[in-house]
Amino acid sequence: MQSQKDTTVNDAESTAVSVLAWLAGEPEHFSRFLSLTGMAPADLRAAAGNRSFLAGLVEFLMGHEPTLMAFCAATETKPETVVRAHAMLTGGANAGGW
Repeated sequence: MQSQKDTTVNDAESTAVSVLAWLAGEPEHFSRFLSLTGMAPADLRAAAGNRSFLAGLVEFLMGHEPTLMAFCAATETKPETVVRAHAMLTGGANAGGW
């Protein structure tokens, strides 16, 4: 049986994976992400299992409100969900506040 904290970490990681999937279908945003991170597309599959990388995906959205809002609109995700995922993955304040 999973604890509540495990569930919230899983939710945060799921949100981050959704960000990656969305980025993959958005060439302009995807290009910007790759440019800012210095990653190559071939590196993404291996990195997707890394919690720091997942935190970086959410951080990318948090750092640019128009991109955040585009993701939220396209995926029907509430911005608050992204904020909570960011807090959980980076260990920020209220990280357990799902």
